[in-house]
Order: sequence, then C-alpha cells, then structure tokens
Amino acid sequence: MRHSVDLAKCYRLLNHGPTVLVSARHAGRANVMAAAWCMPLDFDPPKVAVVLDKNTFTRGLLEASGHFALCVPCAGQVDLVERLGSTSGREEDKFAHPDLQLIDEPAARSPLVAGCVAWLDCVRLAEPAIEGRYDLFLGQVQAAWADDAVFRNGHWEFEGAPDALRTLHHVAGGHYLTIGRPLDAR
Repeated sequence: MRHSVDLAKCYRLLNHGPTVLVSARHAGRANVMAAAWCMPLDFDPPKVAVVLDKNTFTRGLLEASGHFALCVPCAGQVDLVERLGSTSGREEDKFAHPDLQLIDEPAARSPLVAGCVAWLDCVRLAEPAIEGRYDLFLGQVQAAWADDAVFRNGHWEFEGAPDALRTLHHVAGGHYLTIGRPLDAR
C-alpha cells in the first residue's frame, strides 16, 4: 500500500543508493529510463541529483517539461529495469509493453511506475552549465510516496518483507545487488 512520505524524510528513499527509474512527459510523449547515478542532495527543501546522458529521450522530455519523477524499483522488477535501461523511447513506446504499468496519482506531474517501492515527484532546478558539462540534473522534491510493506515510520524495513521488494543496486553489465540485512550502530 502506497502512503505519502514526509518531505523532511524523503531523502531516506534514496540515501541507500538504489537504482532508479526516471520518468518525464511533455507534449503528449512520455518515457522512462533506468539510472544508477542518483542521490539525495538536501533536506529542506528536499533536493535530488541524477545523471542523464545527453542522448537519452527522457532527458529531452525533462528539459522541455521541467518535471521528472524518480521511481525506486525492486528485485521483482529486475528484468523490467534492465529493459528500460537498454532500449530507447525514441524507437519504441515503452509504455506499450504490458509489464510497464503506471500509478494513477493526481499529485504527480510525471509518470509513476507501478510495482516500485518508492516514488519522488520533482521539479527541475535548471543549472544549464552543470547539465551541459556533467549531465547532472537537480530537482526539488514536490511529493513523495513509499510502499508501507518496506518503508514505515520514516525508515526502510526490509526484514520480514518478500525478497522481491528489496531495492536494486546496479553494478554493471546487467548485474545487480539487492539491499542486505540491517545493522544499527550503538
């Protein structure tokens, strides 16, 4: 079950370094792609950073619309994530595939991928110099949600949940790791 996440704690959705799905839409076109380089950047207001290559279709939609979403996929979606990261929205409509479903969330300005365990809806903080030179995009989080099966009371809680709900961490060449066991400091 999806629930809203307090924006003051939404950085925790990305702090552990998961692979994300980046989505955007503009002028009747939408796309989603996988990205391994994403991180929280600030608390108040909450900000994120994500690297998007100049050649990606999603980047063009993001630049044109000024909005994007970060969706945190899980182990049960590994094949979907690999496909979304290996195909271009210029050549095919990724949303035409039956394995890619969207969440109907009126508060979101960009598509939210169903089956993920967290979602952050963002507005672009335009920084043309760093976008052009480093492919680095900044966003301010406008709304955030998480699956309460694995994110409760402001924390990830994977113990006791199905392994299919553990977040993915891209290593390289189609190889992923999932989040491990928790360990708390004294």
